[in-house]
Amino acid sequence: MGILDGYTVLDCSIAMAGPFAAQRLGDLGADVIKVEPIAGEWQRHAPAGGITGNKINVSFLSLNRNKRSLAVDLKSEGGQAVIRKLVEKADVFIQNYRAGVAGRLGVDYDTLSAINPGLVYVSMTGYGEDGPHAQRPGQDLLLQAMSGAMMSTGRKGEPPQAAGQYLVDAVTAYTAFEGALAALLHRERTGEGQKVEVNMLDAITTLQMQELSVFTVGHKPQERSAEPHAHVYIRSPYGTFATTDGYIALAMPNFPGLARALDAPDLADLDEATAGWDDRDATFAAVREAIAKFSTADCLSRLEAEGIWAGPVYGYADLVADPQIAHNGTFIEYDHPTEGHVKTPGFPIRFSRSPAELRRGAPLTGEHTDEVLRAAGFSDAEIAEMEGAGAIARGTV
Repeated sequence: MGILDGYTVLDCSIAMAGPFAAQRLGDLGADVIKVEPIAGEWQRHAPAGGITGNKINVSFLSLNRNKRSLAVDLKSEGGQAVIRKLVEKADVFIQNYRAGVAGRLGVDYDTLSAINPGLVYVSMTGYGEDGPHAQRPGQDLLLQAMSGAMMSTGRKGEPPQAAGQYLVDAVTAYTAFEGALAALLHRERTGEGQKVEVNMLDAITTLQMQELSVFTVGHKPQERSAEPHAHVYIRSPYGTFATTDGYIALAMPNFPGLARALDAPDLADLDEATAGWDDRDATFAAVREAIAKFSTADCLSRLEAEGIWAGPVYGYADLVADPQIAHNGTFIEYDHPTEGHVKTPGFPIRFSRSPAELRRGAPLTGEHTDEVLRAAGFSDAEIAEMEGAGAIARGTV
């Protein structure tokens, strides 16, 4: 049994952050019902990387395992009646609509908590449910830009660089996952449900706990270097450096050891405070020139011998093939009925007594509509009537 076995989650979210949070609850054993429109959730039709799959694209496949699909039109009276019925026995409800949309669809907290006072209601937005930016689009890149994080990396005078991942979406997903678990624990102790509000702006801002405190408490300004230094608040050299056959990452070395490792005696004379902080560009350039003489393997071997923190710069192919990844069981593999063999990132948290597990792959649209509605108490005649009215979709679309 998973830790959350016996809990029911209604996932009314779209795109990445909400579905990712709900998937994590499913990984821990919860019965996650993916409530999606008749034609399928938006992410089914917006494949990342253009990888469309057979019937399910990779984007949707990666974010919706361990869920059942209920296809329902929430804009219809019949669709709203379905949700109200399911909420009676649900434990968690997740939505990431723009501010005001949940109310128009009749799935706002006040409405649903009146039906089930013990409900944990997770509301995810881009900037908050109200305030001056509440109606702005909560998109990952836009939030990275607004968070200040992009102005801490890259070269001075050049355009700021975004992270190579959907960073804000992922951080927000984990924040919502954490919030849902905490609220469930509160309910176990008190019997009370509650509303849990998570927004992308706060999630990415609070992730930068150290950096922003250096700015707000230490009053040190954000000043990028001319060289591609990896972080404005860490001394040079700190970043990635080209070798004869690739790249390495180097973090905060001691200069005498670095000088010995790279056969660059001049580096031994550098003062950590002066060179590392005040002369970041010159220091970075000197180290870059020294490292460029070595192959990646040779350079890493030399640095390791001196106890200097350094490592290879991987692409995805290197990461997937790494022996530690294999040892950890970081990826899971399974056969999907329409998409064939799937290898995808698995479960990052390990529990000794109640491990996460894969119970089902991502569902087809409406694959479990009949199953979910029958379990909720709807008769076959009622289900057929709702299908005829266009309130739900059954089977696959």
